[in-house]
Amino acid sequence: MAEEKVFPMTKAGKEKLEQELEYLKTVKRKEVVERIKVARSFGDLSENSEYDSAKEEQAFVEGRITTLENMIRNAKIIEEDTENKTTVSLGKSVTFIELPDGEEETYTIVGSAEADPFEGKISNDSPMAKSLLGRQVGEEVVVQTPGGDMTVKIVRVD
Repeated sequence: MAEEKVFPMTKAGKEKLEQELEYLKTVKRKEVVERIKVARSFGDLSENSEYDSAKEEQAFVEGRITTLENMIRNAKIIEEDTENKTTVSLGKSVTFIELPDGEEETYTIVGSAEADPFEGKISNDSPMAKSLLGRQVGEEVVVQTPGGDMTVKIVRVD
C-alpha cells in the first residue's frame, strides 16, 4: 500500500483548513444541491447548461472536501523552534535582501498546504525555501530560480 503524504503546517494553517472544510460541508454542499434541484426543474437535462454547471461545481466541491480531509488527517504540526533564533526553518519568517542592491523581502516558510505567496507564505518545496532552509542570519545564499540564479543575504529570522 502506498504511504500517505505528510503535510507539514502550522497550527493556524490546520485550523484554516478545518474551517474551510466545515464551510464546504455545511454551507456550500447544500447550496450546490439546491442549484441542481432548481436546474432539474427546467426540464430536459441533455441541453441544460445550468444543470451541467451545477454538477461541475458539485464535483469540484466534493473533490476539495476529499483533498482537505486528506490534508487534515495527514497534517504534521510544525513545532516552534524557540531555541534557535538565527537558523531558517519551517514555520519561521526570514528576511533577506537580494544582492547586490535589492530591497528587503520577508517570507514565512510553511508547508505546501498553506502556502500563499500573496500573504508572504512560501512553500517549503519552493526553490527559494529549499535554498534558505538550514541557513543562518548573515549568510549569503545562491537561489536557483526558473529566471536564473540570484544571491540573497539573510538579514533576520523570526
